[in-house]
Amino acid sequence: MMGRIIRRELRLAARHVAELLNPLWFFLVVIVLFALGIGPEPQLLARIAPGVVWVAALLAALMAMDRLFRDDWRDGALEQLMLLPIPLPQVVLAKVTAHWVVTGLPLVALSPLAALLLGLNGHAALTLMLTLLLGTPTLSLLGALGAALTVGLRRGGMLLSLIILPLAVPLLIFSTAAVDAAVMRLPVGGFFALSGAFLTGSVTLTPFATAAALRISTQ
Repeated sequence: MMGRIIRRELRLAARHVAELLNPLWFFLVVIVLFALGIGPEPQLLARIAPGVVWVAALLAALMAMDRLFRDDWRDGALEQLMLLPIPLPQVVLAKVTAHWVVTGLPLVALSPLAALLLGLNGHAALTLMLTLLLGTPTLSLLGALGAALTVGLRRGGMLLSLIILPLAVPLLIFSTAAVDAAVMRLPVGGFFALSGAFLTGSVTLTPFATAAALRISTQ
């Protein structure tokens, strides 16, 4: 059943390719503008690169979050999904998985280009990719909670940002610290462990919290 929901979400996403590309363009434009604005100073670029990439990734993820449940809520499909013979947290997890495939995974794929533009070395670029691979699913899970809380609001985008940004701060700190450590050739295993723990906690808890928020928002 979860596989069917994921395939449904991917088919629906394929009909709105232009909207899916907007966050990716935003991500690349922010990286390019920072690289051009700082100028040809490799050491400075490498020093600010982790924060720039992660802030751009966080904002790009927020751009794509508002529509996670809103379209289904408008056309009544959300109520049908809530009546499926599987627990609602599993439905939420399936929708978040599909959302990450079409939004988070492309950000991971673009991270080597971002690393090249900002002058990161090979080890730091690989670390950046791994932090995004661990971190973007967490962003999708946290964003799903915010999207569920604001799904019934006419202009919930700003409120969604206010809900999600504070929750994403620890992930932002751990991930940028990992890339900083990689730039300085320091061990990064501890930062990966923290990011992995954050992802595990998000996978365990946020589907239930999101399901509860959806039930409240649709009443």
